[in-house]
Amino acid sequence: MPISGNQDLDEPATTARHPRFPALLLGIPALLFALITWQVVADGPLVRLDERVSRGLVHPDGPSEFLSDLGNVQVALPVLAVALGYLALRTRGTDRWWLPVTAAVLLMALVPALIVPLKELTDRAGTPAVPPGTGYYPSGHTATAAIAYGSATLLLLPRLRTPFARRALATACLALVLGTSYGLVRHGYHWPLDVVASWCLCAVLLSSLWLFLRRTTPPEQPR
Repeated sequence: MPISGNQDLDEPATTARHPRFPALLLGIPALLFALITWQVVADGPLVRLDERVSRGLVHPDGPSEFLSDLGNVQVALPVLAVALGYLALRTRGTDRWWLPVTAAVLLMALVPALIVPLKELTDRAGTPAVPPGTGYYPSGHTATAAIAYGSATLLLLPRLRTPFARRALATACLALVLGTSYGLVRHGYHWPLDVVASWCLCAVLLSSLWLFLRRTTPPEQPR
């Protein structure tokens, strides 16, 4: 007999109707990241275009410095810690309450484990606005901001009761990540491709976290 009016029972059916959705969610940004990385390593035409675009965007000033600092570990990690602490207090005692918190912590720890070897592999020089050196690709500050603010948003969204609150939180997260990215490029700390590559990498990581949370959150808890 068909069962209607049950959201939890409808979700697997929805997922089954779109079996390629997770693959696209992970595959497209991964493919873009691989393409950008190949261009950076091979010093391809995309890199030369990137450098021309950067020359037109770089203008170091106070606001861009402030925005770029939003990707500092000292700023982003406390935001994530507050979100994780709040979630732990609200869900402690429920079934597998510790899984989302642990997943977010591991994802944050994965950022330097991925970014540092990539920086050494690509060995990309910085823009003319920074002292001579290499290891600027991909942008670690962008990745830190995206994972910290993005993970906090994914974990807190189900706890919010109104669509307005959820939209406000998602908008704030997007503004923080885009603001950080703009500040890094505007101040000359990174080439635009450094930032875009971090977006792609973090899209894969955050999509993986989202899919994990959907599979592991008990039906009686908010999704």
